[in-house]
Amino acid sequence: MSETVLQEALDTLKTSGVRITPQRHAILEFLVTSMSHPTADEIYRALEDKFPNMSVATVYNNLRVFREAGLVKELPYGDSSSRFDFVTHHHYHIICNDCGKIVDFHYPGLDEVEHLASHITGFQVDTHRMEVYGKCPDCAENKTNSVVQ
Repeated sequence: MSETVLQEALDTLKTSGVRITPQRHAILEFLVTSMSHPTADEIYRALEDKFPNMSVATVYNNLRVFREAGLVKELPYGDSSSRFDFVTHHHYHIICNDCGKIVDFHYPGLDEVEHLASHITGFQVDTHRMEVYGKCPDCAENKTNSVVQ
């Protein structure tokens, strides 16, 4: 499945006139297969052995191109490092306050919020974003284990 998604993303870039360089292909493939909402630095570190001449700036520039093409969302969450999410479908995020882990979830009922907001305010709504914060199971377990010891 990720091969099909990757090919569709590459086709989208080509259609918008973006040249597909080996670095662009690798960054996009990393985003498609990654479930971790990586930072630009994490993408750079994951690909630096394969592309020793690639810089962090190259990663940022390509992420900007992907964002402008509608393939990637930038998630500017609290830790001052933006994380990047390959756009597969409309979804929300739950974020661990301790380790920063981000997990996707979908709840169709929240789509009605846009309609309601538009109806009440008269705004033409483009999009909405929601984050839920808490403690992931790993951090909750580690806290429990450290209290017991």
